[in-house]
Amino acid sequence: MMTRKDLPIPEATAALAKLLARRIDPSLANLEPEKIEALLAQPVWTESGVGPGSEHADWQDRLIESRVPEGASVLDLGCGNGELLATLMARKNVRGQGVELDSAAVLESVARGVPVFQSNLDAGLKGFADQSFDYVVLEQTLQALHRPVELLCEMLRVGRRGIVSFPNFGYWQIRFDLALRGRMPITPRLPRMWYDTPNIHLLTLQDFLDWTDANHVHIVEGHVLAEGVVREMRAGDNLYAEEALLVVENG
Repeated sequence: MMTRKDLPIPEATAALAKLLARRIDPSLANLEPEKIEALLAQPVWTESGVGPGSEHADWQDRLIESRVPEGASVLDLGCGNGELLATLMARKNVRGQGVELDSAAVLESVARGVPVFQSNLDAGLKGFADQSFDYVVLEQTLQALHRPVELLCEMLRVGRRGIVSFPNFGYWQIRFDLALRGRMPITPRLPRMWYDTPNIHLLTLQDFLDWTDANHVHIVEGHVLAEGVVREMRAGDNLYAEEALLVVENG
């Protein structure tokens, strides 16, 4: 596993942050020098060792479970092996329905007792009636879609509320890793190489907020994983949030 010994010294990196803050994003000026030095001291993750972490965001499952009310109807888009829906059905008595493309994951979902359609989300949700679910969940899937905006509109048509989560590519460590190394970032939370990642439409938290503003979508609440802590979303989190989860509805 490589180290960042060949990268610029912290003073040069701090100067780069100030330049970027002045020319591109003022929020970069808020980064403490200690954070930059700590980033430089970290190993550069490679495909042979991405360190601890998981692609599966357990904090998001727990938060979704806490937000979905007893007896609600839930459509989980890209439900994977059905673990989230199985938990909601068992603990919250929800009426659950999953949609998943991967055949092996569909079989796992069925084995868990989760009803699931095998379908490509990029084909839309034409088989579902307007407002037929209380909640539609799109967890860590938005950035892997070919037609993400179309599906966002569809989920708000089908559901009274949507729950959307995604990795934030505006996170400061990703910005600096790309700027300093000139390579697509690999982190414990984003562990795959550029040629093996399912992520094809990368977005930042601010990108998503811009989309909600432009399309009159109301953000009911937002939460982020920032600096290892799960908390409510606040101003400046486009820089500090590693992952984001938002509850949305039509305005």
